[in-house]
Amino acid sequence: MPTALRRALLCSLLLTGVGMAQDSPPLPTSPAAMPVATPASALRGLWVDAFGPGLKTRAQAQQTVDDAARLGVNTLFVQAIRRADCLCLNSTYPAVTDKDLEKGFDPLAVMVKFAHARGMRVIAWVSVTGAANITAPNSDPRHVFRTHGPDAGAQSWLTRRPDGTWQEGRDGWLDVALPDVQDYVTQGIVSLVKNYAVDGVQLDRIRYPDGDVWGYVPAVLDRYRAETGATGTPAVDDAAWADWKRQQVTNLVRRIALEVKAVRSSAWVSAATITYLEPPRAGDLVSFRRTRTYWDVLQDWPTWMNEGLLDLNVLMNYKRDTVESQAAWFDGWNAFAQSVSGRADGARALVAAGSAMYLNPPEVTAAQAVRAVNSGLGWVGYSYRTPTAAVYGEKETGAQGLDTVRRLLTAPGAPLAMPAQWTAAPPTLRGLLGRVTGTALPGSRAVEAWQGGHLVARGLTDALGYYGFATLKAGAVEVRVAGQRWTDSVPPRGVVRLPYLLVRDLPPLSATPSSP
Repeated sequence: MPTALRRALLCSLLLTGVGMAQDSPPLPTSPAAMPVATPASALRGLWVDAFGPGLKTRAQAQQTVDDAARLGVNTLFVQAIRRADCLCLNSTYPAVTDKDLEKGFDPLAVMVKFAHARGMRVIAWVSVTGAANITAPNSDPRHVFRTHGPDAGAQSWLTRRPDGTWQEGRDGWLDVALPDVQDYVTQGIVSLVKNYAVDGVQLDRIRYPDGDVWGYVPAVLDRYRAETGATGTPAVDDAAWADWKRQQVTNLVRRIALEVKAVRSSAWVSAATITYLEPPRAGDLVSFRRTRTYWDVLQDWPTWMNEGLLDLNVLMNYKRDTVESQAAWFDGWNAFAQSVSGRADGARALVAAGSAMYLNPPEVTAAQAVRAVNSGLGWVGYSYRTPTAAVYGEKETGAQGLDTVRRLLTAPGAPLAMPAQWTAAPPTLRGLLGRVTGTALPGSRAVEAWQGGHLVARGLTDALGYYGFATLKAGAVEVRVAGQRWTDSVPPRGVVRLPYLLVRDLPPLSATPSSP
């Protein structure tokens, strides 16, 4: 057994009394090295993508679930929305057009049925901003790339560089700062929760593309100037411009999370988040804001956890332990995410480490899974279709790779040795959602929530005037926004929808609570 895996497994074996040869250096005995039981640490997941076999026929779906059961996972992150199209037949998105897809087959419905029968949860995995891949465009005339694509003029929804170009590699991305995009993707994701018995949703590509040069859509620039008072076209390194775009991403996460919880409060809201290069120091948000996650692709996932917008943060912690420093990067990102998972209400978001099975030999995948679980995180592998670097490099079959990974992950003391269901409940079960109307400029307006005579939360309206909170206590609440005050009650479970409030552009409110 390779030394890296042996050392990682020993922590688990010590708890079970299972012995093993002591021919590697002794492990540290610090608390951080010992297994930690948390609601997240029972999560054993597998991403199932739609870029090859696995979801395209009923037989493939059955094989996928059977293989996952043999592997010992308890949660499948099943690709549902790929590029503004659905591997399903009952959503507001058009269906995927793929010659290999079985006629009349609903992959999401069948995967939910098969997985639930085996005691597994199913999280609908959604590419939020994916619009198209030019090598395999969706042929449905209703598809967004055909109705709001690069040649749609002012009606184009694609994000762009300063020179107007829109392709990132072979892909086109939707711009999250466009109000129509925000409505479109929110409605699409919510339709999955309404129409399928999924256990939750996972937001992927909930960001801007790599490169820190995006967002130069005329309508987006007009919004930015109107809401901030800025003039001209911002430079790509303009910090205020980056902050504003980052807020648009967070606004969309908030809207989706609260709309999902309004349909089913028990549904999990997750995101697959970016962890490029070196990790920040544990607990150090200043160093996080120097990472590419924050300043390049404009994800502020510590805030998403703090505000209760994410129940589960699955880090795309795609590191190769065999490359210098990357094993430490993997552990460092895990530690940082745990250290900032606290929420404003005192609860904690759950965190899982996503391993790049496709980049690593099975021994590294198993070692990363052990380190993640022993530190109190869940573990999710990417992916079922490419379970090893050799499979990804077409040097072995998927079945061969799965068999090798399975033998290591289910060895005595390994994370998947004793399959068990993941039964934890999501930490966010209630919230408040409202909207301001009656103005051509509803975005970027300050919102306050007061409870018990105290200011307990602040936020901003999005492009459509929506605002909301997910960490309020159950009970009476007063919301102050756009010159209006409204009193309502937050339920113990579920989301209270406030009536639309008409904007009254008055001088700013004082910071004192209203009289009893």
